[in-house]
Amino acid sequence: MKAFCKLCSFAAALALALLVQPSSAQDADSQEVMRYTLTDAGLAKYTKASQNLAALPGGPPGCAKEDDSDSDSNSIAELAGKLDSTPGAKAAVQSAGMTSREYIVFSMSLLQSGIAAWGLSQPGGKLPPGVNKANVDFVNSHGPQLDQLKGLDKDCGEKEDAEEETDE
Repeated sequence: MKAFCKLCSFAAALALALLVQPSSAQDADSQEVMRYTLTDAGLAKYTKASQNLAALPGGPPGCAKEDDSDSDSNSIAELAGKLDSTPGAKAAVQSAGMTSREYIVFSMSLLQSGIAAWGLSQPGGKLPPGVNKANVDFVNSHGPQLDQLKGLDKDCGEKEDAEEETDE
């Protein structure tokens, strides 16, 4: 696959940012992500916010080439601030009933739970310490809804890549 989901890469960058921050901030942010509970209501808001972000001129945050090189954010607060500083993004998230911070935490929890769900599906897989099993079960039981989020970056990147992907 030539093009990687920009919305997914944004979420992955968020998770990576937590790994490189100082210990005390990492602990607080990691604990917040681990305590977060994924719900149907949260997923509905997150889906709407993601759709709103994808509809922004230029696509969702992370589409612009200059965004790819800016990895100085290292906390949930800074990542939420970066999202808020993207033109139209704060309003896009708020109109779905979420704050930018909640959107970031939901993204990270979803990513963490998805990785854990994949790990559990592997031979000998075990739930990583601190990961909420209910969130892993949520991810496993909401596959079709989560799959709908994958195509939200279709206008992100060069049109050639999008055409090549549809031809495969």
